[in-house]
Amino acid sequence: MPRTLCTLIALPLIVFSFACGGGAPAGGGKSSGAKADAEPARKVKLAKSEEGRLPRVVPATGTLAADERSELAFKVAGRVADIPADLGSRVGSGQVLARLAPEDFSLRVAQAQSTLVQARARLGLPAEGPDVLVDPSTTSPVRQAQALLEQARVTRDRGRKLFEEQLIPRSDLDRMEADYGVAEGSYQASIEEAQNRQGILSQRRAELDLAKAQLADSVLRAPFTGAIEERRVAPGDYVSAGTVALVIVRTHPLRLRLSVPEREAEGLSVGLPVRLSVGEAPENAAGESPVNPAGAAPATAPAIIGRIARLGPSITAASRTLEIEVEIPNLDGALRPGSFARAEIVVHAADPAVLVPASAVVSFAGVDKVISVAQGKAVEKRVRLGRKSGDQIEIVSGLSAGESVVVSPGNLTEGQAVEVAAE
Repeated sequence: MPRTLCTLIALPLIVFSFACGGGAPAGGGKSSGAKADAEPARKVKLAKSEEGRLPRVVPATGTLAADERSELAFKVAGRVADIPADLGSRVGSGQVLARLAPEDFSLRVAQAQSTLVQARARLGLPAEGPDVLVDPSTTSPVRQAQALLEQARVTRDRGRKLFEEQLIPRSDLDRMEADYGVAEGSYQASIEEAQNRQGILSQRRAELDLAKAQLADSVLRAPFTGAIEERRVAPGDYVSAGTVALVIVRTHPLRLRLSVPEREAEGLSVGLPVRLSVGEAPENAAGESPVNPAGAAPATAPAIIGRIARLGPSITAASRTLEIEVEIPNLDGALRPGSFARAEIVVHAADPAVLVPASAVVSFAGVDKVISVAQGKAVEKRVRLGRKSGDQIEIVSGLSAGESVVVSPGNLTEGQAVEVAAE
């Protein structure tokens, strides 16, 4: 075979051999390790895990709700004259929120007052004063009827004597007897009329009270201290009785309704403190707080302390949870009903625990780990996390008290050369 042809065949074989690694020089398998050794050591700061005490808490999430919510409606019909309150207005108990035009109601009061004065006068009472129970015999119609009855009795008795002495005819005596019967009936009628007037007086007093109540009902007042959530009418609107004009909510205290799993319900009781954070993002599907890849926990709002006010009487069969209500103080009105809230129910004040800085924990793909240092190399340790308190987090397993961990390891990996920074 010609030499030139052999050369052309050999060249591709050599190229193929180098591409597959067959032609690597001796000692090539150690080149990556040598490169890693050549990288400078990364400076890290260590912190020792320590044994401390954390309260046993039951985490839960819920939504803040107003303690009371009331739809305010006028009890009487009329035209809306004024609405001093509006959306978001903070109002005190008894404060005027809306008014109906008062003219019609004032006229009804005046009319009822006049009829009452007439009823009092017919019983011989002054225009003003208490509505006392009047003795019918003291009224003028009864006294007049009684006088006529006495006169008829005397006349009848005299006629009987004259008739016995045969000084008058029988017809005159019969007339006297009849006159006495009429007088007696008139007397009884006058007593009944006095009693009727007493009843009319009570009726007129009730009518006056009703007219005054309608006048008072033409003014809508706040039933409790709170804030206006909704306004549904405007000045000039004609509203019928029962038409909702405003919606008010009580903002202090607020209620937080929580569903606690059955396994966590043991030890819960009324009065237990509850730490609350408002305005954070909801938990993920695993029920864990979001943690960034660098291991730093997200910023949290200042904690608010509430207390368990009510416990459900039974476990809900469908969800196996216990419903509880927490009262949250809100004197300054900073919290708003409807806000998302993350709660921690403090069941026990302090339990022993292994604590590390929260920034030392790296969480990725559902795996939590810390990084320690051994012989100048980074060593990963998988751990199981527990409760969190401030900037510290509990290590349930995987780490003992006294072991050192890297603070804020970032993207530090297993086996990477490290240098511990001086304190």
